[in-house]
Amino acid sequence: MRIAIVEDEALAANYLKKLLITQDILPISVSDIVMLSSIKEATTFFFQHSVDLIFMDIHLGDGKSLEIFDKIAVKSPVVFITAYENYAIEAFKQFAMGYILKPFDKIALDEVLHKYVAITKHLQEDTIPKQEQESEVATPPLKDRFLIHDGHRLKSIEAKEIAYLFASGKHLFLHTFQEERFIYDDTIKDVIDKLDPKFFFKINRSFIINIQAIKEVIRHNSQKIELLLKVQSEDQQPIFVSKAHIANLKDWLS
Repeated sequence: MRIAIVEDEALAANYLKKLLITQDILPISVSDIVMLSSIKEATTFFFQHSVDLIFMDIHLGDGKSLEIFDKIAVKSPVVFITAYENYAIEAFKQFAMGYILKPFDKIALDEVLHKYVAITKHLQEDTIPKQEQESEVATPPLKDRFLIHDGHRLKSIEAKEIAYLFASGKHLFLHTFQEERFIYDDTIKDVIDKLDPKFFFKINRSFIINIQAIKEVIRHNSQKIELLLKVQSEDQQPIFVSKAHIANLKDWLS
């Protein structure tokens, strides 16, 4: 998805860019983000282009960014960024989805992104004809077996044999309870939809865990949960649940 950051402070803009790239709520890469630093630059860009979401500082070097809306019609949802809460009411008079107060952290950004996901999902459901909605409910069947290329041999691995899947670089590794490791030709984003959600859960950008592989759940604090596995993890490093998935993980475990 396409993101525009309208911010004249380079440190603040790069900090937000880093948070957007590293979060795992929405698929955002470096090439998806355009950086704009002034009213003039933003006005020219939005006159010619559209994006999915805009993050806009209210105070820019050449004036208030709210002036942009007096010059052109911006149809993309906007998240305003400000150090002054009294500007929030004025900002919401525009096409604002929300606002973030400086200084902000990853938690504040995640809340806004979750709100964006919920709003866009609701809008999509309202615009899809009933017949299409019903067809989408009929999801493809879950896979019971996974075909693995093991050198010159082909091997069929049953889903219940999989302890976890681990994404690293361009590869997806499948680990069994027998501590075998295979490369599986798929992405972590797509393979999760082929696994039974009763047994498998995507805990972060890199790991999908079988509930039978969990040895212990360690709660460091409300925003930090670690999983210990019954089999050796890929890189022998601690495995942490993404903050965005903690609530869903608790529901899944219960």
